[in-house]
Amino acid sequence: MDWLPDLTQSDKPRYLAIADRIAADLAAGTLSAGERLPPQRRLAEALAVDFTTVARGYVEAQRRGLVESRVGQGTFVKAAPAKVTVPRAPSPELVDLSMTLPPEPDDTSLITRLRQGMVGVSDRLVSLMRYQPLGGAPADKAAAGLWLGRRGLMPAPEQLFVVPGANAALLAILSSLAKPGDAVLCEALTYPGIRSICAQLGLSLTGLAMDGDGLDPEAFADACTRLKPRALYLNPILQNPTTITMPARRREEIAAVARRHGVAIIEDDAYGFVPTAAPAPFAALAPELTWHIAGLSKCLGAGLRLAYVVVPDLRSGWPFAAALRASSIMASPLTAALATRWIEDGSADALLDFIRAETAARQQLAGEILPAGLGRADPLSFNLWLELPPPWTRAAFVGQMQATGVGLVASDAFAVKGPAPEAARICLGGPIGRKALGDALAFMAHALEQAPEVSARAL
Repeated sequence: MDWLPDLTQSDKPRYLAIADRIAADLAAGTLSAGERLPPQRRLAEALAVDFTTVARGYVEAQRRGLVESRVGQGTFVKAAPAKVTVPRAPSPELVDLSMTLPPEPDDTSLITRLRQGMVGVSDRLVSLMRYQPLGGAPADKAAAGLWLGRRGLMPAPEQLFVVPGANAALLAILSSLAKPGDAVLCEALTYPGIRSICAQLGLSLTGLAMDGDGLDPEAFADACTRLKPRALYLNPILQNPTTITMPARRREEIAAVARRHGVAIIEDDAYGFVPTAAPAPFAALAPELTWHIAGLSKCLGAGLRLAYVVVPDLRSGWPFAAALRASSIMASPLTAALATRWIEDGSADALLDFIRAETAARQQLAGEILPAGLGRADPLSFNLWLELPPPWTRAAFVGQMQATGVGLVASDAFAVKGPAPEAARICLGGPIGRKALGDALAFMAHALEQAPEVSARAL
């Protein structure tokens, strides 16, 4: 608790000098295994350095295996390794908060249950290594129908396709709906994948104005008149990146405009199963116009590359099936069988319950740590949308976070043909634990309390 390192002999960044001093004092016996290091703020005051500098020094020491952090107790010295090595250059471990992923399960009973599903599927291993019907085997379509029924959808089997993920679905849908040069509409801030797919297909993607309820119906109507679009792409529940869920009344207004102008709606319902009560999907409001994509990767796990697609009618399914066959042939039968097993035996519901509870806990943690009023979030969204206070810019903030080993995504990745706002997306899910997440959010909160140039001097 009284340890005070001498940093004056080091020409390295101060956070590395702190980690080096811990290593040297441990090797020399000045520090012993089990000793508690001073609290970060107290040591920062004693050294006349920024809190972030000490925090980074402790993180670097933990990365080297010199110390361990105990929740609610502090940072403690670990036993000295056989040989203590000090790296010549900084190599902080990246805390990746850039991908929208559900939290990974850590409950032993839940993991055991999920593994049992894989064991059950393995009984059919040989047959699952064969080609399957385009659009999914009957058993997988039946499970898809059961799953979609929770969103109020009851598609006929010939309108339902099991495909290898939402991106494969988007590529096939747009390939069947539009040709190079055609206009496609979306929200001003949208999922980056749709930007990439439209660019690949040579389609003209236009972002439209948004408000707190999502897409502005008047902007949509005006664009329909001017651009004669082939389709409107929407992510209406827990929208990526803003976390907005479009309310029922706004959906009805959008559907009315689409119906009046004959514009297809591509409904990317990636997060549709995460809320326990969500507005009715566009596929229920305007089934004759809507291509509905219910991906499993976002609501259950990114490795489950599977999506259930509902096409507007039988005739729409023919060109879609041809595009799907050309690009991906079929979804993995092994993956589809596992999803079917989990849906049928309740494992998917158990996993979704865990994801909801853990996501709510992480959003609460973020709300307690980050300054209030700086962005949008939903208790069940896997990310939050941080609107930066002046004089912070997105480039400065994301750059400084990367310098501390925290990966974020600036708003530029989501902005469609317009100036990007000074904002960034912070993702809270994936393999990171709550303790590491809290530390990363604390870095951000401390940086936001200062001007960018002051925060940069602490690096």
